[in-house]
Amino acid sequence: MRILGMAFRNVGRNRRRSALALSSVAISILLVMVMDGLMTGFLGSIVKNYTKNETGHVNIATEGYRARERFMPIDETIASSREIVDALAGLPGLEGKVQSVAERIRFGVVLSSGPRSKAALGIAGDPEAERSLLMLDRSVKEGAYLAAPGDAILGERLAEDLGLGLGDTLKVVTQKADSGLGFKRFRVAGIFRTGVNSLDEAVFQVGIADARELLGLPEGASQQLLVILKDYRDSDKAAGLMAGALGAKGLRGLSVQPWTAMGDFPKLVKMAASVYYWMYAVVAFLGAFIITNIMMMVVLERRKEIGVLKSMGMPSREVLALFLAEGTMLGALGAAVGAGLGLAFNAVFSKLGFDFTSAMSGFDWPMDNIVYPRPNVLAALAFFAMGTAVAAIVSLLPARSAARMNPVEAIRSAV
Repeated sequence: MRILGMAFRNVGRNRRRSALALSSVAISILLVMVMDGLMTGFLGSIVKNYTKNETGHVNIATEGYRARERFMPIDETIASSREIVDALAGLPGLEGKVQSVAERIRFGVVLSSGPRSKAALGIAGDPEAERSLLMLDRSVKEGAYLAAPGDAILGERLAEDLGLGLGDTLKVVTQKADSGLGFKRFRVAGIFRTGVNSLDEAVFQVGIADARELLGLPEGASQQLLVILKDYRDSDKAAGLMAGALGAKGLRGLSVQPWTAMGDFPKLVKMAASVYYWMYAVVAFLGAFIITNIMMMVVLERRKEIGVLKSMGMPSREVLALFLAEGTMLGALGAAVGAGLGLAFNAVFSKLGFDFTSAMSGFDWPMDNIVYPRPNVLAALAFFAMGTAVAAIVSLLPARSAARMNPVEAIRSAV
């Protein structure tokens, strides 16, 4: 306690110098906090745009479908999607965390118009639900989105290859769930352009009721249920709770997986996050490095004082602890200010968001371009600890220099 009291008084001896060191650390931790908020929000936006198109935050399908997922088997469907949706409603532990549950079917088809034909991918779901998921309604450049039974929208290049325009009849042939041949005519209600070749050249979308009729599926059946959570980071816990609840209700043979367990995309997200954490450490060290310079100046200016203290019997380890405590205090105070300001910044812009629509104006791909930084109290505490630890590390060299001084030479050189 004596060392801490002395260190606290010494920090206030040259307030201008201490303010400079404190400000440097505060700015670096503020930058780290802002970067972390933006990074978390940006990664959250990437995850959101990926999961709403592909898997959902939690994906529910039959175990048979999961085993042959790459082939999009039509004979592996959930018999009663509504029963599962009802089972998930109000599930203990997930109150207020589930944003929506959407049914979806994917299937391969052959599209034809007159003498022309082409293989394509059909995507079916509730049109209103898909407005916030696949969001192809935003990319419709001609016509309108799905509004009535029998409507279909298709990619611009796919329409060109088939020679189709608005209002034309699109013939669809596919294999039904019973291995028979399915055939249905659709009206081209809209043509979309996303700028993504895989969508514009080979995708068409219809309502899920039309898909069930085409594929010979019973009412209420679907291949997958996409569960969208309010926070994608709850997916692992949510998947466990859902699997347990469905099993308890006797709904067997279902595979409930979080998006983190599906494919290689989650690994890329984790790798990107780890790269950012190394960047944070570098920024924190750069901000705290000024403490090394200031503490070296302090040691040189207080050589006589150090010599007197050591002559009076203060051990070298206490001299080391004294200067180390001074540098650490500067870092702790600066880190506290920076973390507090950064948390406030992220809290404000978590409501306002950053709109990157203009920056993405060259892309028509249906995605949400607003990034919301995430305020995180635990992250603020972690970065406060980081700033304090970095300050202690960079203070070690000048503190050791002071501890190793010969008291006689220190007093003599200061005269």
